[in-house]
Amino acid sequence: MCEALGIVNFEDTAVDIAGMTDYRTISAVSFLGRYRLIDFVLSNMSNSGIQQIQIYIKDKPRSIIEHLGVGSQYNINPKRGRMHILYGEQAVRSEIYNHDIASFMANMHFIEEVNCPYVIIAPSYMVYRCDYNEMLKQHIESGNDITLLYKATDEAKEQFIDCDVVTVDKDKRIIAFEKNRGKYKNRNISLECYIMSKKLFMELVKRAANTSALYWLKDILADCCMEYKIGGIAIKGYVGCINNIKAYFRESMFLGKLENAGALFKNDWPIYTKTSDSSPTQYAPGAKVSGCSVANGCYIEGAIENCVLGRNVVVKKGAVVKNCILLQGSYIGENAKLDHVVVDKEAIIHHVKKLVGTTDAPIYVKRRDRI
Repeated sequence: MCEALGIVNFEDTAVDIAGMTDYRTISAVSFLGRYRLIDFVLSNMSNSGIQQIQIYIKDKPRSIIEHLGVGSQYNINPKRGRMHILYGEQAVRSEIYNHDIASFMANMHFIEEVNCPYVIIAPSYMVYRCDYNEMLKQHIESGNDITLLYKATDEAKEQFIDCDVVTVDKDKRIIAFEKNRGKYKNRNISLECYIMSKKLFMELVKRAANTSALYWLKDILADCCMEYKIGGIAIKGYVGCINNIKAYFRESMFLGKLENAGALFKNDWPIYTKTSDSSPTQYAPGAKVSGCSVANGCYIEGAIENCVLGRNVVVKKGAVVKNCILLQGSYIGENAKLDHVVVDKEAIIHHVKKLVGTTDAPIYVKRRDRI
């Protein structure tokens, strides 16, 4: 059992999956047909032995609350642990005041009452596999005040735009924070995952609140990075940053291919999610399927290629769907031609017969829209 309180933090305004976040918070966005983004960080915590988890919600709570339920699907032992959904209860007069420090301050008593000496804070829009218990052991052994997880990448010009970048010295100490503006190829990208003692965490939250009414946790860390010993641990392997519609499309297409899925999914590291009993997908005579990830309950009469389909999707006869993401319950009518399109939940494409986007600018069809 990991002696840490797991905190799933929410994202700042730089993270916005345009269109999809009109209806749900980032953590509730559907991913790879059957998951939500929050499933990956929660599975990391559960598989690491973290039994006390707090999930902070910025806005639009209905979808994520419905998905999480009481948290039994994440293998949390109700006798020893608890999953707690929290949010700032004070009315937010302006969006700029809706930040993590305000939520932590509003729920400080819930943090104080958890009997864990350490905290591990991570957001849901960074998708990767990590044993947080092993990271905690390294943190304790290092003697660092704070440990931050980061990803060294040579694709910073195209990916991780607007994410925090950290400067790491020869002793693997974090000495500076800045934003990735896409100017340089090689950067160390902060995963916004922090490990520290609960006492220090509470001190930093209160310090941030007293410093500025607009400070986020990462702002106070940037202010005091030379005051505290902040160590860095580089995460190896796959890291997907789902911070805009382009990134959402790119990572879905990458992981939707069987040959790439092993970068994230391992037999000894299950990804937990809410299950839904439904019939197997039916493929009508004449249906053509190639390189697709297809969830249960679908009915396919047309042709689909390099697509990710959620549950209960219908693709009618004569339709040709390539390089698309079709969310739960969407309907593609006869003879429709789609390429590089994200179709949100329960949308119907019937009258318009051709939609073509690009990898850099996929077309988004709104939830429950009729086209």
